[in-house]
Amino acid sequence: MNNHYTEIDEKTWKRTMHCMVFRNSVEPAFCVTFELDITNFLPKVKEKNYSFTMAMIYAVSKCANEIEEFRYRFLDGKVVLFDRIDTAFTYLNKETELFKVVNVPMCDSMEEYVSLALKTAEKQKEYFTGPLGNDVFQFSPMPWVSYTHISHTNSGKKDNATPLFDWGRFYEKDGKILLPFSVQAHHSFVDGLHIGKLYELVQKYVNEF
Repeated sequence: MNNHYTEIDEKTWKRTMHCMVFRNSVEPAFCVTFELDITNFLPKVKEKNYSFTMAMIYAVSKCANEIEEFRYRFLDGKVVLFDRIDTAFTYLNKETELFKVVNVPMCDSMEEYVSLALKTAEKQKEYFTGPLGNDVFQFSPMPWVSYTHISHTNSGKKDNATPLFDWGRFYEKDGKILLPFSVQAHHSFVDGLHIGKLYELVQKYVNEF
């Protein structure tokens, strides 16, 4: 999707030491699972007749784009900061029970994104259209089970810094609708603090939707 990026001067960048330490780790990515309260969000999404999956992808991407640390990537060995990150998500073919990976650019509104994402997913015939770009957030929802932990396959490429977002099956507890939600991120760029910031932004977004 070729979004614009700025190359980081690692001589003056405040995170250079942290980046280097984690970049050399055997497993530089870490994953955190928590619950989102979607009590307000779910009925509003249904009311508007939006796909819950596409609405969640938009909500999370909008919030993650607001946090600089989620927009850093490695590109040709250098650290870059993208102005904007787009989306890539898995989409199930119900007949074959195999998923395809679909790329969709971010839009200015949820309505626009949900419509474009569904059209793009339905139209795409191939399961994989090629390697994912650097400038995406990757989504792989797993709505069949309410999990408490999830792990992911590891390509072995230490410089793969694409954040991966998942969620499981939502469920009701004490009058609230809760959604297990996971964030996997590269520790060279993202710390627990930034995942905490993302949690706060996404929770606020779904509360106020």
